[in-house]
Amino acid sequence: MQRSTTSDTSSEKLNPSHQSTGAVQMRIKNANSHHDRLSQSKSMILSENVKITEPVSKIPLVVEKEGYLLKAKIADGGKKLRKNWSTSWLVLTARKIEFYKESKQPALVSLKPGYKPEWVDLCGACIEWTTEKSSRKNVFQITTVSGNEFLLQSDIDFIILDWFHAIKNAIDRLPKEQRCTSRNLELKLRRSSSSELLSTFDTESKEPKTEHRKSLIFRLNYSTSDTTDKNRVKSRLKKFISRRPSLKTLQEKGLIKDQIFGSSLELVCAHENSTVPRFVRLCIGAVEKRGLDVDGIYRVSGNLATIQKLRFVVNQEEKLNLDDSQWEDIHVVTGALKMFFRELPEPLFPYSFFEQFVEAIKNQNNTIRVKAIKGLVKKLPKPNHDTMKILFEHLNKIAAKESVNLMSTQSLGIVFGPTLLRPEKETGNMAVHMLYQNQIVELMLSEYSKIFSSEED
Repeated sequence: MQRSTTSDTSSEKLNPSHQSTGAVQMRIKNANSHHDRLSQSKSMILSENVKITEPVSKIPLVVEKEGYLLKAKIADGGKKLRKNWSTSWLVLTARKIEFYKESKQPALVSLKPGYKPEWVDLCGACIEWTTEKSSRKNVFQITTVSGNEFLLQSDIDFIILDWFHAIKNAIDRLPKEQRCTSRNLELKLRRSSSSELLSTFDTESKEPKTEHRKSLIFRLNYSTSDTTDKNRVKSRLKKFISRRPSLKTLQEKGLIKDQIFGSSLELVCAHENSTVPRFVRLCIGAVEKRGLDVDGIYRVSGNLATIQKLRFVVNQEEKLNLDDSQWEDIHVVTGALKMFFRELPEPLFPYSFFEQFVEAIKNQNNTIRVKAIKGLVKKLPKPNHDTMKILFEHLNKIAAKESVNLMSTQSLGIVFGPTLLRPEKETGNMAVHMLYQNQIVELMLSEYSKIFSSEED
C-alpha cells in the first residue's frame, strides 16, 4: 500500500512537469502557426501579384494592318539623322508600329526572347503628309513625343493612303488619359525598358559636351562685341544685294540657263518654239525603242541618284543623248519623265479644268462621258493639248503590250493619275480625288481614238 501511494505521489509530481512541457510545446506550436500565417499572407500577396502581372503578358496584340513600305528614320530623340530608305515589313497594332526586315521575321521573334524589333509608340504621335522631306511622292511623316521622326512611302497610291488612314485612326483611338504628357513620359521611363525612351532620357541627362560649351562661350563673347561692326556688315550686305544683277540680266548674259524641270509647260514650249517639250519627245522615243516589253515599265522606280543626274544634265546642257550608256536603265528615263510632269508648276491638266474633268467622269453614261471629256480636251491650251495627245498615244502603245509588260490601262491610270492632274488646293476629299484621277486617265487611254480625233460628234 505504501509503495502504491509513493507511486501515486511520484506520478502527481511528474504531472506538473508534463503540463509545463505541454505548455512549451503549445507555445512553440503557436509561434509556428503565427509564422505559418505570415508566410501564408506573404504567399497570398505573391499570388495576387502573379494574378495582376500574369494576364498582362498573356494579352495578345491584335494586328490591325501589316505589309511592306519604304521607311527612313530622319531623327532620333530630336537629333537629325542621315536619311536612308530601306524596305521594311510593318506591323500595326492598337498602340505601336513594329518594323521588320521581312514578313517572316515577326514569327521568328518569339523564338528569340532577347530580340527587340525597332518600333514606334503611337501615343501622342503626330502624322502628316510631307513633300519637303523627300523628293519621292506619297510620303508621310510620323513624329513621336520622344523626338523620333520616321518617313513612310509607297509608289502605289491606294496602298500608302490605306496605311495613312490606318495609322491616323490608331492614334485617334488612343484614350485622352494616355496622351504622352511630360509626367506620363517620366513614368514610362521608369517602367519601360524601351530603347526609344531610354535613349531620350540619356541624351537629356548627359552633361553638355566640350564643343557645346565652347560654342556657348563664343556666342556670349560675340553678343558683347561692338554693335558698330555688325551694323557695318549689314550696310555692306544691303549694298551688295541692291547692286546684284537681276535674274533676267543673268539669263541674257548666258550665266543662268532656262530650267526645263520646274518651269511651266508654256514657258518651255515658247523657249523651244514648239508645242511639245523636246525632253518629252526624247523620253518617249527612248521608251518605245527599248522599253515597251520591259516588265512594270513606268511602275518600277529607277535609281533616284541617276534620275537626279539626268535632271541636272537636262537643265544645264542643250544636247542630250538618251542612248548613252549612263542612261541604259530604261526605268531612269521613265522616272525622269514622270518627274518632269510632277514638277510642273501647273499640271498637264490645268487647275481651272480639274473640277470639270471630275464632273465629266462622274457621268454614268459612257457616251456622254466621252463626249464631255473630248470637249474639255479641245479647250485646253495648245501646249497642254499637243503634249497630252503625244503622251497618251505613247501610253496606248504601252497598254497594247500588256501581256508582256503587265501594264494595263488601269495600271497606267494609277501611275499617271495623280501626276497629270490634281486640285490646286488639297482638301479632305483626297481619296475621292485620287479615284477620279485614275479613272480619267484610264478612260482617256481606252477611248483615245474618240477623244483625240478631229471629227465632230
